[in-house]
Amino acid sequence: MCLAIPGKVTEISEDRIANVDILGAQRSASLDLVPQAQVGDYVLVHAGFAIEVVDPQFAEETLDLIKDFPELCEI
Repeated sequence: MCLAIPGKVTEISEDRIANVDILGAQRSASLDLVPQAQVGDYVLVHAGFAIEVVDPQFAEETLDLIKDFPELCEI
């Protein structure tokens, strides 16, 4: 099973590597698959790649569900 987790893009480097905040943890993710992503957008992150820009409400609802299962928050 594959799992992609929403995170908020906090900065983007010149080589299109984003710093993404996922439940307070900072991760790097390539934006090669979502060139339209900008700082402030929520993206789904899987295996080091942002794979889709998602609606902020969807992202927040998904993160709230993840918080209901503390064992999933150990990123």
